[in-house]
Amino acid sequence: MDAQGRGRADDIDPADQWVLNPNTGEYELRLGPSAPQSGVPSPRKPRSSEAAPSARSRRTEAPGRSRPETPGRAVPPPRRRRGAPEEPLPGRRGRRPAKKASKSRKVLLWTGGTMAFVLVAGAGAAYFYIEHLNGNIASVSDDGASTGGFSKDKAINILLIGTDKRTGKGNGSYGDAGSVGHADTTILLHVSKDRSNATALSIPRDLIVDVPDCPTTQEDGTRKIIPGTQQVRFNTSLGQDGRTPSCTARTVTELTGVKPDNFMVADFNAVKTLTSAVGGVEVCVGKDLDDPDSHLKLSKGTHTIEGEQALAFVRTRHAVGFGGDLSRIGLQQQFLSALMRKLKSNDTLTSPTKMLDLAEAGTKALTVDSQLDSIGKLKDLGLELGKLNTKNLTFTTVPVIDNPTEKVKATVVLNESTAPQVFDMIRNDVSFTAVKERKKKEAAAVAARLKGTKAPASEVRVRILNGGAVAGSAQETLSWLQNEEGVTKSENAGNAPAPLAKTTLEYAPDQAGQARRLADLMGLSGSAMKPGESVTNDQGLPAMTLTLGKDFEGAGISLTAPAKAPEGVQKSTADKVECAE
Repeated sequence: MDAQGRGRADDIDPADQWVLNPNTGEYELRLGPSAPQSGVPSPRKPRSSEAAPSARSRRTEAPGRSRPETPGRAVPPPRRRRGAPEEPLPGRRGRRPAKKASKSRKVLLWTGGTMAFVLVAGAGAAYFYIEHLNGNIASVSDDGASTGGFSKDKAINILLIGTDKRTGKGNGSYGDAGSVGHADTTILLHVSKDRSNATALSIPRDLIVDVPDCPTTQEDGTRKIIPGTQQVRFNTSLGQDGRTPSCTARTVTELTGVKPDNFMVADFNAVKTLTSAVGGVEVCVGKDLDDPDSHLKLSKGTHTIEGEQALAFVRTRHAVGFGGDLSRIGLQQQFLSALMRKLKSNDTLTSPTKMLDLAEAGTKALTVDSQLDSIGKLKDLGLELGKLNTKNLTFTTVPVIDNPTEKVKATVVLNESTAPQVFDMIRNDVSFTAVKERKKKEAAAVAARLKGTKAPASEVRVRILNGGAVAGSAQETLSWLQNEEGVTKSENAGNAPAPLAKTTLEYAPDQAGQARRLADLMGLSGSAMKPGESVTNDQGLPAMTLTLGKDFEGAGISLTAPAKAPEGVQKSTADKVECAE
């Protein structure tokens, strides 16, 4: 009996013979009540000639049963070759897998400008269906602008770009029908190394930036360097002068100091098709909204929106806030949060039928970089993002102020008093949310190592090693400590035996007072202080060891990453319901 006919004697749907193995995360064929499970067969490549029948195909049919003929079908789950039309799945009625995962891990993130969070969710969670969807996914070269792809053992930075290109049915009536496709909505999604928290940083399209030179791969395959431009709107980093998404990635790196691991691009159709695939998204408005430009008309209260109405909601500017792009960014963040709550509150991502609809809609609207164009990588990314609890996902926006050079305010510039701190938090993997365990650990380290009396600077004895900082950093630090801070009993000990990512200070128990003084002078955190042993300096006296790591930026510059967002920085978390006004 073949896989299609297996179990029919008991009126069992063949789809239910495929069960989730919780140990491997793969779907496996259940052969019988007492038989062991067999692994899912790998996808078969098209054959050029007929192969000999396998042992499985030669098995005897059950008495009185005949195997239904299904030309071109391999063992289930049914698959189609890339580019071929999808055939209906026999006997499948959208039943759920036998084992249900915990809700906190079901929800994967919605990605790409306004919609790419959901695209990764559909692609990642439904990876056992997505083989036949691979042909839907378009990719473009990353042109060396990314890190080469995310890693499972590191923090993840994904650049999500929503373009304003008006391609697709019904989209020509929105705004500039001839748009080349600028970076209309851009989010830098940072997921922490331990996957306990994430930050979605929105970048205003009207932010004045310097767009660097961009080596790009053109549609015809040729390479071209597009000259950079200074003091222009951020949205021109895509589309303008033939710029590709890799130019936007380079601009983000130039702006924030964060190099994206991957990027994704979504268009208007993503909003419409994906919201329909999940059955609509519930949003809240605190007043009547009527915007003829975006075609949005909603009364005060809660509404379930999808399709054209959902697109109108995320595009409206004039109906909310101050009527500008910053107000629209807040609205889009509320919308993303609402969608993720919708996915978490029902069984969308645990139903194969619903996931198939979501994956179909998502992959057709998604363009990924060339480092993320395989099903395996997309699945792996989705599973990494799925570890995140939505209450620890913070939406925030690059801190900006009105452009002081303009009489009629149309653009914005960085708020230099707060923006650098926000960028530094992302670079140093610092959460914007109150993750209790992390705070407890950090507080314990600070209390144990930094609290107490500090020795006078003149009594601090320390040997300085260069363990990954730029050349000359040890001598620079020595001069600063001796000439400006009074740490005269210090010496340059050359290069460390091995490079370090973070600066450390090792000291013996009886040197704790000296260590606290040096930590105060250099801005070292408690985690940088390493209780251990002393070493002997050139005078034959016990001394501490300060090793300058790759995070060292210069003498006198604090090495402590900010522990919380600066005052006044707008932020919200994905688990909170907010009403647009």
